Amino acid sequence: MRAKELTSKSWAITEEENKTQISEIILLGFGDLHGLQFLLFGIFLAVYIVTLTGNIVILTVVSIDRSLHTPMYFFLGHFSFLEIGYTTTIEPMMLRTLLSAHVPISFLTCACQFYFFASLVATECFFLAVMSYDRYIAICKPLHYFTIMDHWGCLQLAAASWVGGFLAPILLMVLTFRLTFCSSNEIDHFFCDLKPIMKLACTDTQIAEMTSFICTSLFALGPFLLTLASYTHIISTILRIPSATGKQRAFSTCSSHLTVVSLYYVTLGIVYGFPSEPQYEDLLKLLSLLYTVLTPALNPVIYTLRNKDVKVALRKLVQ
Repeated sequence: MRAKELTSKSWAITEEENKTQISEIILLGFGDLHGLQFLLFGIFLAVYIVTLTGNIVILTVVSIDRSLHTPMYFFLGHFSFLEIGYTTTIEPMMLRTLLSAHVPISFLTCACQFYFFASLVATECFFLAVMSYDRYIAICKPLHYFTIMDHWGCLQLAAASWVGGFLAPILLMVLTFRLTFCSSNEIDHFFCDLKPIMKLACTDTQIAEMTSFICTSLFALGPFLLTLASYTHIISTILRIPSATGKQRAFSTCSSHLTVVSLYYVTLGIVYGFPSEPQYEDLLKLLSLLYTVLTPALNPVIYTLRNKDVKVALRKLVQ
C-alpha cells in the first residue's frame, strides 16, 4: 500500500513537471499569409534598414555637430539609441517568421525578448516625458532653462529613464514566466508579447494580469500624464505670445516631439486597448506592426524633416 502511494505521488510530480517544462516556444508569425511572405519580408527588411540608418544618422549628427550639444539634442541622441535597440529586439525575429511558418525559439529566448521589449517600451515612455519636460522649461521658463537643464541635471534624467525602464517589468516578468504552462507552446504572434504568453498558461493568471495593469498605469500612463501636463502648459504659454512670429517660433521647437508623442501613444493605446478575443487575434497582430515597425521608422524622418537645426547639421556633415 505504501509503495502504491509513493508510485502515485511520483507519477503526479512527474506529470506536474512535464506541464511546466516547456523547452521551446513556436512563433506562428504570419504563416497564414500564403504567397505574400517574401514580398512582406522585402518591405519590412527595407523598413528595418531605414529605421537603423535614420537613427544612426541622428546619433552621428548630434554627436559630431557642436551646435547640437544642447539638452534637447542630448535627449534626442538617447532616444535614437533607444529606438535602435527597440527595433532590433523585435524586427529580426519578425523577419524570420516571414520566411518560416513555424519558428521555434527557446523558452529562455522568449522570456528575454519580452523583458527587453517591455523594458524599452517603459524607457521610451520615460524619455518622451523627459523630452516634453525639457520643452516645457525651454518655453515656459526660458530664463531658468540652463540652470535647471544643466549637464548634471540632464545626466540624472537620462540615467533615471534608463534604470527605471529596465527595472519596471521585472516583477511582471517573474510572475508571468513562473506560471504553469500547458502542453500547447504555440504563440500566434511574431514576437513574445504578454497577452499571447498568458494564453499558454493553464493556471490562474489573475495576479499576473493585475500586476500588468498596475505596471502599465505606473510606467506608461504616469509618463503620459506628465507629458500631457507639460504640453498643456506649453500650448497655454504659446497662445499668450502676442506676435504670430513668436508663436510660430515657439511651436516649431516642440512640433517634432509632439508629433512623435502623439503617434507613439495613439498606436500603443489602439493595440493594448483593443479587445483580446480570439476573433480579433489577426487584427491585433497587424495593429502591433504600428508601434513595433511603423512608428520607429517614422521617428527619424519626423525629427530630420521637421527640425531645422538637424537639417542644417546634416547638410554640413554631408558637405
